This record gives sequence, structure tokens and C-alpha cells, in this order.
Amino acid sequence: MTFKSYHISIFLRVVVLALLSLGISWLVLQQNWVAAGTCLLFMIFLIYNFSRFFSKRFSVIDDFFEAVKFRDFSRNYLAENKPDDIRRLYEGFNTVNQTVREMNSEKEVQYLYLQKILEMIDVGILAYDLETGGILWMNEAFEKLLDVPHFKNIKFVRSRTPEIYQVLFETYHREPATIDLKIRNENLKVIASHSIFKVDSSSCKLIVIHNIDDTVNKTESEAWKKLLSVMTHEIMNSIAPISSLANTLKSSVRRHIEDSQAALDLEDLDAGLGSIEKRSDGLMKFAKTYRSLNKVTSLSKETVLLKTLFQDLEQLMRSSENIGSNTLQFEVLDEKMEIEADTYLLEQVLINLILNAIEACQKEAEPQVLIKALQKPNGKKMILVIDNGPGIPPEIKDRIFVPFFTTKKQGSGIGLSLSRQIMTLHGGKIQIDSLQEKGTQVSLIF
Repeated sequence: MTFKSYHISIFLRVVVLALLSLGISWLVLQQNWVAAGTCLLFMIFLIYNFSRFFSKRFSVIDDFFEAVKFRDFSRNYLAENKPDDIRRLYEGFNTVNQTVREMNSEKEVQYLYLQKILEMIDVGILAYDLETGGILWMNEAFEKLLDVPHFKNIKFVRSRTPEIYQVLFETYHREPATIDLKIRNENLKVIASHSIFKVDSSSCKLIVIHNIDDTVNKTESEAWKKLLSVMTHEIMNSIAPISSLANTLKSSVRRHIEDSQAALDLEDLDAGLGSIEKRSDGLMKFAKTYRSLNKVTSLSKETVLLKTLFQDLEQLMRSSENIGSNTLQFEVLDEKMEIEADTYLLEQVLINLILNAIEACQKEAEPQVLIKALQKPNGKKMILVIDNGPGIPPEIKDRIFVPFFTTKKQGSGIGLSLSRQIMTLHGGKIQIDSLQEKGTQVSLIF
């Protein structure tokens, strides 16, 4: 409605000017100079009014655009007692300014929240301009980790600690990498990652560093506690009987030496020495088993077609007399699925998991073990070993990966530990999901 009245105003002014032009021309032809002059003056007034009509509205728009140019959205245009078209413009400008002010206020609040969060976390974060080296943003954790005061340019780090500058600023870590930093003659282990991004026409670099010394030390300490607990238990189980039996045999021999008349039962002596030998062999076997955990330190990777791998495993496992013909099922959803892996070590892991699964469900009326390969939507490839056994009791679930921990009478307790180590070397992981009375699923994730 406002623009319609605006157009009508322009149309009426144009019509009046056209009529005046015709009227002046006719009066000139009639040589009525006074009337022609009067009409001409009136026409000049109308032209001036028409010009003011346009310039006033365009000046309002220019004024608003000028405010936008300088990002001044604090102005409030008074729309009262103004023509309808200008009033509508002022109301529109006020709405735009109010909306922008609200958006800026929300951004400021979000920025403050983000800044507080980044200041509170113990991860060091720094962003700087790649061309000038100027610091765009840096949190306090970064300064504390490097033990430096607040600085404005990375040149400060280069002049103060060139080694740290070389590792953090000149080396690009596309993936998170563990690096050692020497700070005040102390070695600090951190995880560093870099990312390059653009802001307008400038290239910037983001550096994130996380101190993992405490985490690593705590994890190692807990791992050693578990390992030493199991090793102590195993060693004491063997040493205590050996010590007791050796002490008994020593007492018998000493009595015979002191009194030649004292009877020496050679059969007991032979049996005792045999027990000591057997226990000693057990300890030797334990030591060899422990040593095998440290042998797997490198891989010989190749492209492995999972269909072929499963066919080889199926042929190998079905040759065992202890495995029923319907117990094992192998399934590959994509027959062309491949992974990069060490075939020998991967087979070792799968054989161990399959044997564990078969043993877990052997008391079931219809034991079932499914070995399945699939690819997740995120691109990760998985090999699943699923059984229908009783599941893993909750009380031992947290200890099944501890070396030498086993619930089997004849087990060594290193199968799952070795499997986890092999998967870690492959850059993957092993995951166990167990529901009591419903079975167990072991997932190898690559």
C-alpha cells in the first residue's frame, strides 16, 4: 500500500508537469506572455519539489548504507510524523538494526563462553598468521606447557627455544603425533596436532598440544601393578611348593649325613626331586610365555582379501576333531573386501579367538560360532567373532586383557593380551561385548 501511494505521487507529479508543459507551449503560441511566465514559474517550483521528493528518500537510504558500511547498527530512526513511504523505510531500517544487534549480542555471548571453556581446559591452543607469525589467539594452558610468558609473535619462541620452535612451528603434524619437548631441562611428552585454515586472504595455522606425561605414567603404573600382581601370583604358586619340598628333602639328607643309621627313602627323594623338576619346568614355561609377549614389535603388512583368509581359516579349523561340522560359520558381506594387515599375525589372533569361542559354547546344546566381516558406514572394517555361550562374568571382564590372567586350567593367559598388542600395531583395536547367557562378540576394528 505504501509503495502504491508512492507510485501514485510520482505519477501525479509527472502528469502535472506534462500538462504545464503543454499549457506553456500553447500560451507562448497565443503570445500570452504573462500567463506563460506564471505557468513557467509554477513549473519550476514543481520540478524543485519533485527533486526534493526524490533526494529526501535517497538521502535516507544513503544514510542507512553509510551506517552499514561502518557497522553502526546503534542508530534508531524516528518514524513518527513522516510520510508513509519514509515511515516504512525507517521502520524497516530499525528492524534490521535490531536484528543485527541481537545477532552480535548472541555472538559475543558465544565467544565469551568459548573463550572461557578454552581457558579452563588443560590443552594448549595457539593460532597464528603463517605469513607474519603474529599470534591470533592463545590460551593460558599453552603458555604454561611451554613455560613462556605471553608473546605476540612466534619469533619469540624461535629466539628463546629454537628446538621447540623447530618441532612445533616448522614441522607439520597432519595427524596427532607424540613428541618430546625439553623444557627447563625436563623432558615433556605431548600429543601435538596442526591444522591450516584461511581467514579472508590470510593463511593461518592452529596448533594443539596436550601434556600426556601424567596420563602415560598413570596408565603404565596401573598396567605394571596388574602385571606384577599376576606374575607374583604365578611365581609364588610355583616357588612356595618348591621351597617347601626342597626344605623337606634337605632335612632328610641332613639327618642321614649326621646319622648314617637314619633311613633315607630314595623313592621319596626321587619323587621330591621329580616334583621340583616339574615345578621348575613350569616356571621356565611361564618365562618363555612372558618373553613371547615382547616378540611382536613389527609388522609385515600386505593386502589381505578377507574372503580368501576366511576360506583358509575354515579349512584349518574344520580339520580339528573337536569342532562340529555345524559349529563354525564364516560370512563376508562384501567378497571384495580387503584390509592391510600382517597375514600371519592376523591368523594367529583369529585362531585364538575362534578357539576361545568354541570352548565358551561347547556346553551348549547347539554350539554356534559366527565369524563375520563387514564395513561400517564410517568406512571402518570389522571382523566379528560371535558365540552363543554363557558370556563373560562381569567380575572378570576388566581383567581379561591382563597378561597371564586366565580362568582355564591349561591356559597361559596371554592370548587376548597378545591379540590386543597385534591389533594396536595394526592401528586398530579389539573390543569385547558380552551379555551373560546370551553370548560374546569380539570385534577386530581396522
